[in-house]
Amino acid sequence: MPGQCILAPRFASQHNRPMTNLPQAIDSIARQRRSVRAFKPDPIPQETLDHIFAVAGTAPSNCNAQPWITHVVSGDALTDMREKLIAAVKAGEADEGAGHRDNPYVGIYKERRIGAAVKLFEATGVGRHDKEAREASFLRNYEFFDAPHAAWFFMPPAFGLHGAADLGMYAQTLMLALTAHGMGSCAQGALGHYSNVVKRELGVDPELHCIFGLSFGYPDEAHPSTAAITDRAPLSDL
Repeated sequence: MPGQCILAPRFASQHNRPMTNLPQAIDSIARQRRSVRAFKPDPIPQETLDHIFAVAGTAPSNCNAQPWITHVVSGDALTDMREKLIAAVKAGEADEGAGHRDNPYVGIYKERRIGAAVKLFEATGVGRHDKEAREASFLRNYEFFDAPHAAWFFMPPAFGLHGAADLGMYAQTLMLALTAHGMGSCAQGALGHYSNVVKRELGVDPELHCIFGLSFGYPDEAHPSTAAITDRAPLSDL
């Protein structure tokens, strides 16, 4: 059902940090949020997960439809999912209905995409012509960057672009809430490219659209990927 969030097994409690200066806090949270590509193994306590996903559920949506359906996977189930996804990637079993129908990365969008990849490869020591290292870097997506949790976002197909926009606002609210609680996340379109595997493993209605996935947990700040900070377009270009 729309607005549904299916969470992982329960863990212990976690403290919450108070906020004092609201405008400053919002600015800080928005700027601190980044795509984390290395996580510590420590799971997020269930009480904190419940709170953060409840906050995410306050996101706006067209006609208050709340068309998002979220599945969160942790623990042994995530280990199994990792193995299944990596096997599917290596076997070339991508969902034919997933991903972009046309290549949207042209012009400035292509430049930005390449720029982000260059930042990551430079930070992690992946050479431009090192095919093996580049493939290993790509497979990190399906290892969830060692995160203890991953989420997949689905929606009924009838909602189309409006529903996808609603889901994006929900996911952004979730990522900001994670950042506010000292956690990190990485939104991954790649996790939606094998939604056939994900739906089968989670018992999800095959008619639902999987928009993307999210790895999340406590960032491993000592990992080299932390140095990969991407640029943002100036306000005049937006």
